[in-house]
Amino acid sequence: MIKAKYFCILFSSSAMLSCASWQDTKTSAQFATSPCNRQNAYTYSASEIPEPLHRLKIDNLITKKISKSSLNIANAINILEPLTQYAHLKANSALHENLNERVRALELKQEIAQRINNASLVISAVSSELDCEEERTSQVANFLKSKESDLESRLTMGAIVIGASGAIATGGTIKNEAVSNTIGITTGIAEATLGILMLFNNRKTNFYHERNALKDIWEGPAVSQNFPPFVWYYLNTGDGGDSTRTTVREQIIAKWKDFGQLGEEEVDSELVNLYFGKGGKYATEQLNNRADMYDQVESQINLMKQGLMALSMEIDKI
Repeated sequence: MIKAKYFCILFSSSAMLSCASWQDTKTSAQFATSPCNRQNAYTYSASEIPEPLHRLKIDNLITKKISKSSLNIANAINILEPLTQYAHLKANSALHENLNERVRALELKQEIAQRINNASLVISAVSSELDCEEERTSQVANFLKSKESDLESRLTMGAIVIGASGAIATGGTIKNEAVSNTIGITTGIAEATLGILMLFNNRKTNFYHERNALKDIWEGPAVSQNFPPFVWYYLNTGDGGDSTRTTVREQIIAKWKDFGQLGEEEVDSELVNLYFGKGGKYATEQLNNRADMYDQVESQINLMKQGLMALSMEIDKI
């Protein structure tokens, strides 16, 4: 009777583990592909990326009116030429007397505003994809964590039942001392086994990302299939287009390293292959880490909108 009882307990534990494994298999198909990209990969050549600001000869009138950081944004979205023309027309004292020049100034202002608005829309589109991928990753992490928590609760409950059963059995219910000692040892081993199972309750699941924006951030290719030309230009320039300063992309990578997202002491090659490859087996912590990395990239790209707003305000003051 006693043996049957412990057989049932062990059978229940095995059933719990097999059930959890089945649920991972059931949902794995949802982790294979991402629904976040609604357009084809960006296709362009290196020549379509703007020339770095420090290599350009900027009109003195513009440098007096527009800050360096705003000029870098203007260069990114390719409005330096119409902006220069607009500034010269506005500086012309006879502008109000010449109807053609007034019309031309309005046309240039409208063209500049339209390009700024278009750039803002593109930034929103890029950010929405990054945010979608972040949410997708977080959702899988939460799913995996819930399964770990569920199993931990079941194992804890099993340990309590086994401990209570052993205490009752060895507390005088069974008079045979040899049998009582055997049950005490058995329940102790069973509790220790469940404790070990809780300790190593770190699940992994297959998670794939064929389109991987983090890979471009890490490797820094000449052109990117995940970011349009002006965004890629922005990520690969320093503050204000200064060539002596660390680029935005390098700043992101430095944060990943400094906060141990790529390894505690030094960069872990396995994590690099996992995060910047096409996917593989992820643990909960790794999924949360990947989601955080996407959030950091998204935040940096969204900051471009502040640059666009500052540029627009400075243009209004010309």
